[in-house]
Amino acid sequence: MVGTIGGELAGIDENDAIDIEEDFDDDEEATPEKPSQKSKGWFSAFKSLVGNKQLTAHDIEPVMEKMKETLTSKNVASEPAEKICESVGAKLEGKVISSFSRIATIVTEAMRESLVQLLTPKRRVDILRDIKQAKSEKRPYVVVFCGVNGVGKSTNLAKITFWLNENNNRVLIAAGDTFRAGAVEQLRTHTRHLNALHSNSVQLYEQGYGKDPASLAAAAIEIAREREIDVVLVDTAGRMQDNEPLMRALSKLIRTNNPDLVLFVGEALVGNEAVDQLVKFNQALADHSDRDAIPRLIDGIVLTKFDTIDDKVGAAVSMTYITGQPIVFVGTGQTYADLKSLNVNAVVNSLLK
Repeated sequence: MVGTIGGELAGIDENDAIDIEEDFDDDEEATPEKPSQKSKGWFSAFKSLVGNKQLTAHDIEPVMEKMKETLTSKNVASEPAEKICESVGAKLEGKVISSFSRIATIVTEAMRESLVQLLTPKRRVDILRDIKQAKSEKRPYVVVFCGVNGVGKSTNLAKITFWLNENNNRVLIAAGDTFRAGAVEQLRTHTRHLNALHSNSVQLYEQGYGKDPASLAAAAIEIAREREIDVVLVDTAGRMQDNEPLMRALSKLIRTNNPDLVLFVGEALVGNEAVDQLVKFNQALADHSDRDAIPRLIDGIVLTKFDTIDDKVGAAVSMTYITGQPIVFVGTGQTYADLKSLNVNAVVNSLLK
């Protein structure tokens, strides 16, 4: 694995991309009532729009309903699904389209444009650049990981540590999950494995269980400053978004330590449940912030278990659209090198399948 993921992360795999025009070539024997055998899946609904008359909103509406239903089934939330359909409908209305391949091109491009807009966050997170900035200020770059139980926070923290090591950054992991039995031991194991790959690149700061996570994180940051360690990654206990004591503790940790980045770790497998968790995490952080201060909310998203969802990639669209925050990392497998960035083209291709 060493030497495989240096620099900017690669986008999620596009090897499964489908060529719409190739898959849905026009067939002389095909009719709207009897589509070509090559017409697969929901996309064949667009066959009904092929003809020699100008398309009206009335003609397009049934197909848009089918499209919205399909997007929703792939975990795109209702509002962004509606916006994608509006974008596609606007491109088709008023046109005369005599071939299916022409429709395929228009729909694919309209979806791509719409998704690029939806998946472009309000702010861009460039971690490698920001680490260099922090180094110039002679301080460590600090990232806090939060999320519900069982989504893979510690595992993906270890993947991100490996990527940072690949880019010649030394990392201190702060074992801030002082609640879950085995959490500290899990990080010890990761630290040992990571140091076997990049010698002396990772240190673990721990105080055992039952300690105050905010104080632990503050101590870890100070030690990293003294040792001139580049990055501090703070693990936190998994918590449900409606667990008030734990949400208050997380808000205190963030308020006390003012990290450079707060990452919400969500599971792609649960679809729009992850969107709901993220929204409620943000709300809880706002509710428990100092009354007179601007609340510090989630800065970015880590989407885990992306390799388990087949074409149900809609949670990625929904999370970025609803929060305006970027998906910074995508976890795609079981090894330290299984970390990617979000690739809009791959999302488009999955939604078109």
